Amino acid sequence: MLTTGQNIVIGENVNFGENVIIGNNVVIYEGTTIGNNVIIQDNAVIGKQPTRAKASILPEVNKLSPTQIGNGVTVGTSAIIYANATIADDVFVADLATVRERVTIGEKTIIGRGVAVENDCTVGSYCKLETNCYITAYSELADYVFIAPCVVTTNDNYMARGKERFDKFKGVTVKKGGRIGANSIILPGKVIHEEGAVAAGSLVSKDVESESLVMGSPAKKYKQVDENQLLRNQ
Repeated sequence: MLTTGQNIVIGENVNFGENVIIGNNVVIYEGTTIGNNVIIQDNAVIGKQPTRAKASILPEVNKLSPTQIGNGVTVGTSAIIYANATIADDVFVADLATVRERVTIGEKTIIGRGVAVENDCTVGSYCKLETNCYITAYSELADYVFIAPCVVTTNDNYMARGKERFDKFKGVTVKKGGRIGANSIILPGKVIHEEGAVAAGSLVSKDVESESLVMGSPAKKYKQVDENQLLRNQ
């Protein structure tokens, strides 16, 4: 059963599973696949093809593959999911979030309100990306990663100057169970190893060791993560 609101635009060859609910003013682009028990709230856009700026350094792509939405997914009000994104089962994409092209989101992950996941990122399962955090392009987040509100990740050490930067873009890597506190900044290419933790307000300019808690600007090791906070003890 497909339940729809008003002013819905559905492209050609969109495939719907069972028990899909679509709000008002939703746009779903051609070829999109939507699983069972999916809720798409008002003003959401699914399967949007990216528009390349004239000054963009990204390669021009004529047309990307359609978006795939798994079972039990919720897409919030005014969220945008671009083409060639793959959203696994039971993912929650909150209001005003953006998931760009060539992004994969693992099962039961929460993409919070206003979160931006840029192009060519991988986000694992059981992650929590909280309100207004920014995941820069070419980043990799493993399973059980926690990103607090207003975290900023970066991928360009040259800050948009110089041609030598073109082959040196590198997002951040957060391995299984890594956690980043509110308002922290992670510099390009840095790795937060398994169960590494970053205290709120920190500037991470070096890799974070496994099960270490760092803090400060620049961030330095403060102590080992408490045993009772490690995944194996949950």
